[in-house]
Amino acid sequence: MSEAGPSPTPRDPTGKWMYTPESARRDAEAAELRARGMSYRRIAAELGIDVHTAHDAVERALKAIVQEPAEKVRALELERLDLLYERAVQVLERRHVTVSQGRIVREGDQPLQDDGPVLQAIDRLLKIQERRARLLGLDAATKANVSGAVRYEIVGIDAEDLQ
Repeated sequence: MSEAGPSPTPRDPTGKWMYTPESARRDAEAAELRARGMSYRRIAAELGIDVHTAHDAVERALKAIVQEPAEKVRALELERLDLLYERAVQVLERRHVTVSQGRIVREGDQPLQDDGPVLQAIDRLLKIQERRARLLGLDAATKANVSGAVRYEIVGIDAEDLQ
């Protein structure tokens, strides 16, 4: 089913589907009709599109609704991580001295450096970096295509080897 006028699936010069303001309006309308309890078949009839296009329109609208708040939350979380990172760097850059029984431990006339807080700050910085990478999807699994055939051949096994 298609109505006269502009194509319900606009294409760019290469034939690839384009998301336009009209597409967004249609998707929003399809989602609204679905929210009112209409079936995809009825939505398709109402909008003059096929059932699969109606379903895709609702899915795109729902994804857009969820994606926008998720982006705002992600941005807020990244800002918080940036602040924590700055604070951890401040700890890392401070001079730390070893204290024992309430007194500064000295090596000769100089206070003995305490590397513990520095190492803890480094660990914290790494954890913050790992969290940022996860939020930004930098650690996402990658898909590898492997083609070709593998041939296995078993040679030289005697009955004695199996016992």
